[in-house]
Amino acid sequence: MIDGAAVLMASTFAAFQANFWSDNRGTNMLDGGSHFYEIFETSDGKYISLGSIEPQFYAELLEKLGEPAQEMFAKQYDIANWPLMQEQMAELIKQKTRDEWDCVFLGSDACYAPVLSMAEGRLHPHHRGTFVEQDGGWQPMPAPRFSRTDAKIQRPPATIGQHTKEVLIELGFHVDEISARLESGAIAQKV
Repeated sequence: MIDGAAVLMASTFAAFQANFWSDNRGTNMLDGGSHFYEIFETSDGKYISLGSIEPQFYAELLEKLGEPAQEMFAKQYDIANWPLMQEQMAELIKQKTRDEWDCVFLGSDACYAPVLSMAEGRLHPHHRGTFVEQDGGWQPMPAPRFSRTDAKIQRPPATIGQHTKEVLIELGFHVDEISARLESGAIAQKV
């Protein structure tokens, strides 16, 4: 896993060596340092996310933000001014609610998304059948989903400890050992 993590970080290591990435957290393009790849609070205390890295998406973002923003944020990669632009973007985003920003960015390529709660996310139109309600609760649909194979949910979601004994027996634990661990509270079982 360590070698894999190092390979996944290869582009970041290269950016660091080219002086385009800093060891200081929150100062880089993808870690909250830039004004165009970040989460911002809206006037109603909710949040939106921006991820407009590529020039065409950044141009769309500025166009949707309006005239003053086009001047304030004209130099996307002026890293020395990112802290100021970050503040300015936060102030600008705070002027509208999350739903108002949804209306502004609806259908655009600005790489924008509302930050949704779990309850909102499962009901959002973009979930495209990701969740299903069954047996009084909701859960993700089985994945992967294929065009010719209909994935089905076999049973309702398990409750905490519902299958403890069965799983431990399947893993080779002896019944006496399982009982002792249940009595000590080391493992949970549905009551």
